[in-house]
Amino acid sequence: MKKALFVLLVLLISLPMVFAGGGGQQASGSSSSKPVSLSVWSGYPEQEALFKHAAEEYAKTHPNVTVNVLTNPLREYEQKLSASIPSDTAADILDISTYAGRKFIEANLMPTLSDKINSFVAAPGRYSDLTKQVLQWNSKTYGVPFFQGRTVLFYNTDMFAAAGLTAPPKTMTELADYAKKLTVTDAQGNMTRSGHSLRISGQGSGIAEKFWYILYPMGGTIIEESATQPGKYHAGYNNDAGRRALKYYIDSLYVDKTNSFNLKQDAEGFELGQTAMFLRESWVVGDIAQNAPNLHYDTAFVPSDTRWGRIVNQQNLYVTRSCKNPDVAWDFIMCIVNDDNQRWMLDNVGWIPSRQDVDYSAIFAKKPQLKPFIDMPQGYNEFAYTPIACFDELLTKFADRLAAAYLDSTLANNPAGIAKLISDCADETNSVLQKAGVYAE
Repeated sequence: MKKALFVLLVLLISLPMVFAGGGGQQASGSSSSKPVSLSVWSGYPEQEALFKHAAEEYAKTHPNVTVNVLTNPLREYEQKLSASIPSDTAADILDISTYAGRKFIEANLMPTLSDKINSFVAAPGRYSDLTKQVLQWNSKTYGVPFFQGRTVLFYNTDMFAAAGLTAPPKTMTELADYAKKLTVTDAQGNMTRSGHSLRISGQGSGIAEKFWYILYPMGGTIIEESATQPGKYHAGYNNDAGRRALKYYIDSLYVDKTNSFNLKQDAEGFELGQTAMFLRESWVVGDIAQNAPNLHYDTAFVPSDTRWGRIVNQQNLYVTRSCKNPDVAWDFIMCIVNDDNQRWMLDNVGWIPSRQDVDYSAIFAKKPQLKPFIDMPQGYNEFAYTPIACFDELLTKFADRLAAAYLDSTLANNPAGIAKLISDCADETNSVLQKAGVYAE
């Protein structure tokens, strides 16, 4: 009887401890019955479908977690981040590009990864070395790789056939020649179809990024690292490559007349049949499937010149320091980037997942236009945004000058004018680098 009373007493004493311990574990994890609300922001409206799909999947095992998704146009979104992150009024989870997020990281406004999440990111073979490299600052890792913007050439196969073209252009010279053959004008001489749509207007740094598509193969880049002072940079386009790239744009508008401000550009123009070719990322594959499912098109590698390659713009997922349930937020991010949801994104949205250790072969089989985004032939290089805080500022300022230059018809057949404009742009780029303390010849 005494033994029974002793056992009962032990149980009565232990039960509160068990419940207290269990409650503490649940409160710090995503399995708690306590309602948790997470907010997610992105500058890519097409990704809203993925976030909502992942939220539905997550709710099957975490019914207490509600996910609210808000997307904005990219440039508006980036402005919103600049106001909300420093004031701790941003969402719990943010989808931010490496270049746009770096200034917040260097200002110590974003948390580093936990050991558990860092181990996931660092696992051999999961991400490329380039992807992991741009996540690091001061030997610490920030953010989980989400998806990548990689560039290919989109081309309308019906238009190619009508022009007698049987294969995509392999060089920049061929690209310009094909554009002439593919351009169509009406009886009054008005262009009704451009041969090559180029980003010639808009807001934000995107204009300069698209210029980079042409600049890089021609041998230039936006900024390059000093040969004698590591971690210091100078403009990488005040050279023959920069002048040739700008000439390509000016010639397309005023000399060869293979593009026009009067036509729709980029994906919209391609889907409407108002252009035959343009360079863009993989999301266009998903956009075409939704908006122009009967369009006949294919994709190819970016044409080469003095070198061959494509840009890789890395998007990452971050948990903000103001998040009230960071463990749940990181756990939901792990759901977003799991095998199934990385495949779902590629198949349904079209963006290229950052993870390399997932089998995407079934999707490539039914959507062959995605293959050039993944394939890396011998000699094909990848280049990325330089991970410094001022890169977004210098790229945006360069974009503003380029947009004005494209409107200037006096630059046609004017090598001196083109050289001066490129030199002036480079001076401004170097000025931004000097102000940031990262400039060197």
